Amino acid sequence: MAKSKTEETPMMQQHRAIKQKYPDAVLLFRVGDFYETFGQDAVIASGVLGITLTKRNNGAASSLELAGFPHHALDTYLHKLVKAGYRVAICDQLEDPKTAKGVVKRGVTDMITPGTAVNDKLLEHNSNNFLAALHIEQDDRFGLAFLDISTGEFFLAEGDREYADKLLQSFKPAEIVYQRQHQKKFREFFGGKMYTYTLDEWIFDHTYATDTLLKHFQTHSLKGFGVDDLRNGIIAAGAIIHYLRDTEHPNLQHITSLQQLSREDFLWMDRFTIRNLELIGSGPDAGHTLLGVLDNTVSPMGARLLRRWIVFPLKDLQKINQRLDLVEFFIKETDLRNELQHAIRQCGDIERLVSKIPLRKINPREVLQLARGLQQVKEIKEKCEASGQEYLLRIAASLDPCPAIAEKIVTEIMENPPALAIKGGFINNGVDPELDKLRQISQNGKEYLAQLQQQEADRTGIHSLKIGFNNVFGYYLEVTNSHKSKVPAEWMRKQTLANAERYITPELKEYEETITGAEEKILQLELQRYEQLVNDLFDYLAPIQTNGQLAAILDCLCCFAFNAIQFQYKKPLLHEGDDWQLKDCRHPVIERHLPPGESYISNDITLDKTDQQIIILTGPNMSGKSALLRQAALVTLMAHMGSFVPAAEAHISLTDKIFTRVGASDNLSGGESTFMVEMNETASIINNMTARSLILLDEIGRGTSTYDGISIAWSIAEHLHNSPHQPKTLFATHYHELNELEEKLGRVKNYHITNKESGNKIIFLRKLARGGSTHSFGIHVAKMAGMPPSLIQRANEILVQLESQHVNDGEETAGGSLEGKVRQLNTPKMQLSIFDAHSQTFEEIRDLLQNIDINRLTPVEALLKLQEIRERIK
Repeated sequence: MAKSKTEETPMMQQHRAIKQKYPDAVLLFRVGDFYETFGQDAVIASGVLGITLTKRNNGAASSLELAGFPHHALDTYLHKLVKAGYRVAICDQLEDPKTAKGVVKRGVTDMITPGTAVNDKLLEHNSNNFLAALHIEQDDRFGLAFLDISTGEFFLAEGDREYADKLLQSFKPAEIVYQRQHQKKFREFFGGKMYTYTLDEWIFDHTYATDTLLKHFQTHSLKGFGVDDLRNGIIAAGAIIHYLRDTEHPNLQHITSLQQLSREDFLWMDRFTIRNLELIGSGPDAGHTLLGVLDNTVSPMGARLLRRWIVFPLKDLQKINQRLDLVEFFIKETDLRNELQHAIRQCGDIERLVSKIPLRKINPREVLQLARGLQQVKEIKEKCEASGQEYLLRIAASLDPCPAIAEKIVTEIMENPPALAIKGGFINNGVDPELDKLRQISQNGKEYLAQLQQQEADRTGIHSLKIGFNNVFGYYLEVTNSHKSKVPAEWMRKQTLANAERYITPELKEYEETITGAEEKILQLELQRYEQLVNDLFDYLAPIQTNGQLAAILDCLCCFAFNAIQFQYKKPLLHEGDDWQLKDCRHPVIERHLPPGESYISNDITLDKTDQQIIILTGPNMSGKSALLRQAALVTLMAHMGSFVPAAEAHISLTDKIFTRVGASDNLSGGESTFMVEMNETASIINNMTARSLILLDEIGRGTSTYDGISIAWSIAEHLHNSPHQPKTLFATHYHELNELEEKLGRVKNYHITNKESGNKIIFLRKLARGGSTHSFGIHVAKMAGMPPSLIQRANEILVQLESQHVNDGEETAGGSLEGKVRQLNTPKMQLSIFDAHSQTFEEIRDLLQNIDINRLTPVEALLKLQEIRERIK
């Protein structure tokens, strides 16, 4: 008869009770030296981790799936489960099994989700691991918060759907939490490709969120953070703190500040632009992004900050120039830059090390590295002070080497300590007298026993005296029967042998008690001393975090100086006027990946609001139109980051938004075709552009029919020209008809990418020149791609006829104007001729067949007619 649930073993009853509290997590249940998983958790663990799945009768109604691994292999297996997208609850034994009465007390001590990971194996050292909270209001206003628990960085913002979308795309959080009742709206607005977790509505209450944040920061208001009026943002930030505590993360003392992300502080790029410009990436293609080219930082902190600077460029002219001036200073002061970079490299990852302190996950080796990092901060501070440079002096004033705690760590922690405190052997000698005494006893035990043996032998005259040890009596003195008469009265006999007697003395017993517990006491004293040292570090969390942030800034600016020297970048001149001019500008990414010996063809580009607001760029396919557009945007973006740029000269008007519509993509899962996506992106540009925007459009209208496409592209160009904002625009197109706009609109100018024909080949010169192009060389590109010769020949035949009819009929109807061409393209004859390159021949054949009287046709006449038709076709 099957057992009921009440008849389960006590351990399985305990497991079931704990699992009920964490139903959506894989529960790692500590049993002795193993972490075990049961039921569906075991099936998941077996599949993800590649460990054996077995079945065992654990006292339940039926046998239960079981899979486990040794507890010391937790780090090996944990990150695989989390990377696979699972929440993991770690259930440990909360008491010593040897002393426990009944079933061992257990409880969840840690909950790891993709957004709450702090284990080094779960993190990328050069990118943040953000947990995001999204608060969705009924009127589609949003509050957002982003927290990296591994560094303590905490941001909040609020805005419309577009701003929320941009922030989610820029921060790329590992996990997003939001209200459970808004699941449908979330999927509709932001798609379903992100890891999410839903929470109850009551958590997203303003009063509750405010109280949560005030208790966390231990302040009376949020005014000190400058966010007290951001209601939706506060709700999101409160939800994050609630979620962390709910997932067994109560120790968050390293989260010491809360920063607002204001849309007005940064140059705006929507998610389409960030994607189209290939700014950041991961995996094999990461090197072919702007980040991949620019990232020559020397610390993880600098690498993470550079990633953020790329997606959040500045638009405050004063702050931009501060960065540019310091980069220029570092270029001139090579020795200082090298010394700072060396010191920053030696700091280690201060931000992530300090976050491990309140989480109680920092080991002795990391504590010592923290002290060494603080010693390097002292070096950095001194060098910045000695430089006399204004920005460096401000940085120096904010750096705090925390000499007291740094010195204490170096004094107490040994060189080359173990990675795990539980192994012991990491507290220096001379720190604790009791510890030193125990170590001396433990390490010099044999020497002490030899001295004691010699001492007693000399005192008693028993020169054959020996000291031994066994598990029953412990340490003893052994005397042969011939010397029994010399044994002192205070010795106590413990064992009689055939030829000897064994004795103990008060001194020997005291030593035994001391040395037996010495190792255990040594470890206990070391752990107590270490715990006190970690507690002392709590007072230094905020200044150490500031040190890490300032070191990251210096790292990025030293990196910009290195790049400028290495890649021949020049200092851009940013101004508040309208002129935007680049001389000999290059694409920063493409030029780094050219074949050996090949150099990038640079170009001059000028835009302004008086003469050349819009450039219509035509030219052959594959000639480099898209590259030219992207490099214009990337140079502008780099300048607003505070970086030097790949150009001989760059006069860049202060820009508040960069928009791009480049490349083809679809969103079929969302019911959007390539053309629909193109129109959505273009509509976003038209509806959000300003007088300080830079707009880059590539091949607008190609996702629909020729006539629709030309009409849309034409009207967009007109709209941009006639808009009161007059945004600076580069418009690449394969519609050569748009060249007519230069004659109709005063601030439109035609340019093309040059090429040279050599025989049947086309050579792309990649140089920008005035005037429009009239040829796309699409068939040449098809030939280069390896299309069959017969297909290429047929395409050329069709092209010749289309061009001849297009020109002749167009001239007759409308003098070759765009309107006439579009009208002509709409005629049935023109549409038919696309499929009928020999329409005149087939007209004659059709007439011949229609005039034949089949009923009177003899077989011989039929054969002759067939021969005639064949000849006509030839």
